[in-house]
Amino acid sequence: MSQLFSPLQLGGLTLSNRIAVSPMCQYSAQDGLFSTWHLQHLSSLAMSGAALVMIEATNVSADGRICEGCTGLWSDEHGRSLADVLTGARKAAGNISFGIQIGHAGRKGPTQIPWQGGKPLTPDQAWTAVAPSPIPLAEGWPTPKEMTLADIAQFKRDCVDATRRALAAGVQVIELHAAHGYLIHQFMSPLTNYRSDQYGGSRENRMRLPLEVIAELRAIVPRTHALGARITATDWMPDGIQEADCAVFARELEALGTDYVCVTSGGLILTAPIKIAPGYQVAFAAAVKKVVTKMAVRCVGLIAEPLQAEQVIGSGQADQIAMARAFLDDPRWGWHAAEKLGVKIDLPPQYARAHHSLWPGAKLVRP
Repeated sequence: MSQLFSPLQLGGLTLSNRIAVSPMCQYSAQDGLFSTWHLQHLSSLAMSGAALVMIEATNVSADGRICEGCTGLWSDEHGRSLADVLTGARKAAGNISFGIQIGHAGRKGPTQIPWQGGKPLTPDQAWTAVAPSPIPLAEGWPTPKEMTLADIAQFKRDCVDATRRALAAGVQVIELHAAHGYLIHQFMSPLTNYRSDQYGGSRENRMRLPLEVIAELRAIVPRTHALGARITATDWMPDGIQEADCAVFARELEALGTDYVCVTSGGLILTAPIKIAPGYQVAFAAAVKKVVTKMAVRCVGLIAEPLQAEQVIGSGQADQIAMARAFLDDPRWGWHAAEKLGVKIDLPPQYARAHHSLWPGAKLVRP
């Protein structure tokens, strides 16, 4: 029996398999509103064979975007645009759950849309970036404004409001983005947090903001749903976050009733020497799994082949795998993984004639 296609209990949700689609920014929003691009994108992923589709990183405030193409949930209008997209995507979904990642770019915004150059914008061109400390992302980037305690309190309120809108729109999984160099990660790393108040200095203080946010989200996310966080295993820098810090953070999240963590790394320092290879972050997830008892642990990072994914789950290194570009390359990755692992899954009846048992051409497409 395939372990990859075994059920997974994620908070109050029972997922039909352990495959998730990672959140992928599409940079196709209009003033933060979800668009027709998101409808076709999520409708396609809803038929991918994954049991969970995570909607892209969605910002809790207008000044929290990476660029003007990023999605947001800072008003009820934004919530309605998400609801409209989910209503359409669910018509294709079948037995699938949708989650959303909420966050704030901090010093990593504002920029041009990536395919328009991705260069940083100055405050006179867009909004002013904020961060825990006034440290630019890199040479040539504007210096962010250091957040006041009032700014931090507003950010927490924005996270709660965005979560309420996501839940009202029909989202079943809420994931707090505390990684990839964005605002919460900036608070957590000693490389980007030089504060001397209760949100800076010691590891306990640097963890304070994400733990406060999670506590408030846990109070409003129903137990029938799931609450998680994407966390950082390492900054890949000697003086940055290390695996031991990640383990402590994971245990604190578990104590607050978080249902899962997605373990990743990097993104804080653009020049960090990251050692990329197939499955290069699986060991980070496995290390977290050893120190938690109740939370599910998701792993990411160059997982692209069905047998590779099966081995990760079967060996107990993680409870769930998530892939991003693998699904852009092959929007039916889950179907093809099931074929390779000898698992029968239900396909939309409109597409069933393309199953390898019915269509001779399948042997030509996937020898």
